[in-house]
Amino acid sequence: MNKKTSRGRVSNASLPKKAHDKYCGFCKSGSDYVDYKNVSFLLTFVNKQGKILPARYTGNCPKHQRKVAKGVKRARELHLVSHESKF
Repeated sequence: MNKKTSRGRVSNASLPKKAHDKYCGFCKSGSDYVDYKNVSFLLTFVNKQGKILPARYTGNCPKHQRKVAKGVKRARELHLVSHESKF
């Protein structure tokens, strides 16, 4: 049964919840190491402009998102990954 509010609307409590399909790939695989020398892997976390993708797009947990960001920054410092991608 749907509960109606005082204005006649259906409350959100009665609606089915959406499945959360994003997950942290690092936690799922059990790996905890982000290699800054693995450029092809790091480029999956960088967009066309060279910016690091946020965790809401990649699905990383906060712990692993910080490690990915640090790995991308280290690779940029060594010029393994450019600041601007040339696609």
